Amino acid sequence: MVSGWILCKPKFQDSYETTRLIEEFKNHNIDVKVINPNEIDIFVNKENRSSILVNGESLPLPKFVFPRTGSGTTYHIKAVIRHFERMGVVVVNGSEAIDNVKDKLYSHQILAQSNLDIPKTMLLKHPIDVEFVEKHIGFPAIVKTISGSYGRGVFLAETKKQFKQLLSLAELTKPSYNIIIQEFIKDTWGKDLRVLVVNNKVVGCMMRQAKDDDFRANITRGGEGFPYEVNEQIEWLASESSKALDLDIAGVDLLFDNGGFKICEVNSNPGFEGMEKYTKKNVAEEMVQFIKMKIGAFDE
Repeated sequence: MVSGWILCKPKFQDSYETTRLIEEFKNHNIDVKVINPNEIDIFVNKENRSSILVNGESLPLPKFVFPRTGSGTTYHIKAVIRHFERMGVVVVNGSEAIDNVKDKLYSHQILAQSNLDIPKTMLLKHPIDVEFVEKHIGFPAIVKTISGSYGRGVFLAETKKQFKQLLSLAELTKPSYNIIIQEFIKDTWGKDLRVLVVNNKVVGCMMRQAKDDDFRANITRGGEGFPYEVNEQIEWLASESSKALDLDIAGVDLLFDNGGFKICEVNSNPGFEGMEKYTKKNVAEEMVQFIKMKIGAFDE
């Protein structure tokens, strides 16, 4: 029987996504273990090791590794993922792809280089010149931390005064901080699209809408979802952004903009509970089928 590992931190080991993936792997006769990457020890030498230590116990190498760590990928976890790659284990998504999207500014640089539509984005440097921001981005504006997910670390500064207050609060927490600022797309207030991509192919699309007056539409923040028909622009933006960022599996968030769409951000560890609930798509099976193809287990 083919065996594989899902890498995720303890708080996600009983999550909806992990449970569904285990179910689908079992349906396809694949034995999968859920491993906390922080319990893995790696050794680097010239010998070709055929095992790895988990909690001090030597375990045979899995056929594949499926990291579900996303923006929470620390240096240690990244080193572990890279170690698997160097030992020839199939990894979905790979370490470089996870790196590409963990840093939101870097991912936007890659998307812009690929000629894909994104909001105007700036890295704020210290000391922050508020007048410069007003001239080149304007207000309202979206303020984001470099790394984050589920709508955390995303703020709306409706006026220059609010922006200054937000900066003052940030400086109290950490005198030197890294944040980016983006133009606010008014057409997308309280709603956006989440597009799930596997192997550069759209496997699900839903509109997320806030129930209150929050400008963020994340399901995890209380929003609700609706199936949304995929058109050529959605298909192109989602698949091309996934390809540009070298992601096998991606959650692409699109903003509504004057009858079209712009890419808000791309995630390497997309949640899919809402997608399965609202679109009735079997997202977990799509992921498992792709991994089977990657490891050549067509008849397993």
